[in-house]
Amino acid sequence: MTGFEQRLEEVMERCPGRIGLSIDLNGRIFERDSRVIFSSASLIKLPILLTAFHQKEHGILTLEEKVKLCDIEKTGGAGVLQSFSDDAVLTILDLLTLMIVVSDNAATNYMIHKAGRPAISACIKELNLTGTELNRNMMDLEAIKNGLNNWTAADDILKCLKAIGGEGYFSAASRKQMADILQKQQFTDKLPYHMDKEKVYAGNKTGELPGIEHDCAIIRFGNRTAYAAVLIDQLQNKEAGRRTISEIGKLIYEELTDM
Repeated sequence: MTGFEQRLEEVMERCPGRIGLSIDLNGRIFERDSRVIFSSASLIKLPILLTAFHQKEHGILTLEEKVKLCDIEKTGGAGVLQSFSDDAVLTILDLLTLMIVVSDNAATNYMIHKAGRPAISACIKELNLTGTELNRNMMDLEAIKNGLNNWTAADDILKCLKAIGGEGYFSAASRKQMADILQKQQFTDKLPYHMDKEKVYAGNKTGELPGIEHDCAIIRFGNRTAYAAVLIDQLQNKEAGRRTISEIGKLIYEELTDM
């Protein structure tokens, strides 16, 4: 066991919740229960982002298309659109950006409708996200009451990150646009918390619900890249989950910049 692996194990052992972890650290793989299914919380927004850019590349969706806010159903939870005036006009790219950087639920629900649930499911299947399901809109309390939830696994989220950060599925232009969106993330108190953003590129997407703390990130230093997905549930204390994820981020950052 390397020093990094030993420190990683020590951090995970201190966590009072259940952890699913998948890390690709410049080609070195570290996993714990990476295919175990978790409630996705807002990590489900990554496959929605990927679907939208897939449709953009195939001429189905235009990112510059304008959308009137009065045509977007307001919803609760995270986001800023509920504070905008009804005469505001945004683009599809604006909505995708808000969906990621402030986890806007109204923007997310609009994009689920715009892209289409069948297309999102098809993208999930094409990316081989075997543990990921989109079964309900954000803040759909009736669906939750009926037992419908959104699911994912750490290994699936890593595949999403690699589709953004690596060659193969998207054009270089689309990958850059998505990476730029991730880098604008406003919730940086987990994986990127201890990272010097002037030294590395760090783009992340968080997720949280009662008892649940998730984060995933692409971190680049020079020609080295780390992809990380950390999912935690069964938490009694939110701060314990956040602290575990930020400590894992610190280990990745130190290992990546010292290699």
